[in-house]
Amino acid sequence: MSIEVKVPNLPESVSDATIAKWHKKPGDRIRRDENLVDLETDKVVLEVPAPADGVLESIAVEEGETVTEGQVLGSVEEGEAPASGDGERDSKDSESEEKSDAEDGSDSNAGKSKSAEAPSGDRKSSGGDALSPSARRVAAENDVDGDSVEGTGRGGRVTKGDVLKHIQSGGGPRSEERVKMSRLRSRIAERMKDAQNTAAILTSFNEVNLQAVMDLRSRYKDAFQKTHGVKLGFMSFFVKACCEALQKHPVVNASVDGDEIVYHAYQDVGIAVSTDRGLLVPIIRNAHLMGLAQIETAIAEYAEKARKGSIELEDLQGGTFTITNGGVFGSLLSTPLLNMPQSAILGMHTIKERPIAENGEVVIRPMMYIALSYDHRIIDGKDAVQFLVAVKEALEDPARMLLGL
Repeated sequence: MSIEVKVPNLPESVSDATIAKWHKKPGDRIRRDENLVDLETDKVVLEVPAPADGVLESIAVEEGETVTEGQVLGSVEEGEAPASGDGERDSKDSESEEKSDAEDGSDSNAGKSKSAEAPSGDRKSSGGDALSPSARRVAAENDVDGDSVEGTGRGGRVTKGDVLKHIQSGGGPRSEERVKMSRLRSRIAERMKDAQNTAAILTSFNEVNLQAVMDLRSRYKDAFQKTHGVKLGFMSFFVKACCEALQKHPVVNASVDGDEIVYHAYQDVGIAVSTDRGLLVPIIRNAHLMGLAQIETAIAEYAEKARKGSIELEDLQGGTFTITNGGVFGSLLSTPLLNMPQSAILGMHTIKERPIAENGEVVIRPMMYIALSYDHRIIDGKDAVQFLVAVKEALEDPARMLLGL
C-alpha cells in the first residue's frame, strides 16, 4: 500500500519551509520513524519521519524548493523493514577506501573520503602508477589529468593528497561555485540589514580585569560541577553581571515600538550561538531570577540542542538583551550588531594577559575588552557608559555581585 508523506504542522508564525536535504532516494528501504527529509524554516530544521516500514516510492519536491503545511513530499510503499545490516554497507565501503589511501601514505585529507572503492581493473594509470580510488574521483571532479600528478604513495601511487596538492599549487582549474542562501542565512541577512537601516547604532568600549572571576572559578569549579552537575563557565558571570547592570539602567533593557519606548520589568537574555547553519540566539528567560548554576544549565541545554539541530522556534523568540562572545574565535575587539527589536547587545572578547597599573605597580592580569552596541535613539552615551562600568565593577568584584551587595 502506498502512503503519502506530507509536510507536518509548521510552528506558529511560520507559513512555509524549504526542502533542505533528502536523506533517502527513491527505491531506498526505510524503517518507520526514520528521518526521510529535513525542512528548513527561518530558524529551525524540522525532521519528517517515515510513516511506515517499506521503500521510498517517489519524491514529489526536490531539495531547495519551498513547501507549505500539508503539501505532499513523496510516497512510501509499505512493506517489511530492511535487514539490520543494510544500512552499514556504505560505511564499510568507505572504510575500505580510507584504509587504501592511508596505506599509500596519503595526507590527512584522504581519511575524509566517503566514496566506495571501485574495482581494481577500473583504476586510471599515471605514468604506470595507479591512482587510488579517492584520487581518481577528485581528479575527475576537478578535470585533472592523472598523468600530470606526481605520486608520493607506495610505489609512486598517486593519492588523494597528491591530487589536492596539485590543484592547490595551480595545476588544476580555477573553479567557482554558486550556492543558494539557506533560509536561516537569508533571515540573518534580512535582520542584520534591518538593524542597520532602522536603529542609530553606536558602540562604547571598556575593559575588565577577570583575575577575581578566574580565581573564583579555579577555587570552586570542581565542587560546583560535583554539586550542580554542570561546569562553571565565564558566561554565567557575564549574564549575572549584565542583569544587575540592566536593573540599574533599565533603558538599556528597553525597546522601541513606533513612537513609544517599552520598558521591560524582566531580563530575558539571549546568548548568541554559532552553528553550522548560522547564528542562533536562544533565550534564557527570567535570567535575573537565576543563580549561576541555573544559568549554566540553561546554556548547556541550548548548546546541546544546537549541536543536535533540535532548537525549537519557541527557544529563539523574544529576548530583551543579547550577549555575544567573539572571544571563543579569537576576536580581540568588535562592534556587534543589534538583535532587533532589542536596543543593546554586549560583545565579549578573547582574554589576554596584559600589563596594567594596580596599586601603583605594573602587574600582568587577564584582561578582556567588552563592547556595548546600542540604539542611540533611546539610549544616551551616559547610559551606555555607566552600564558598561556597572558590568565591569560586578565582574571585578564578583563576591559583592553574588552576595547581592
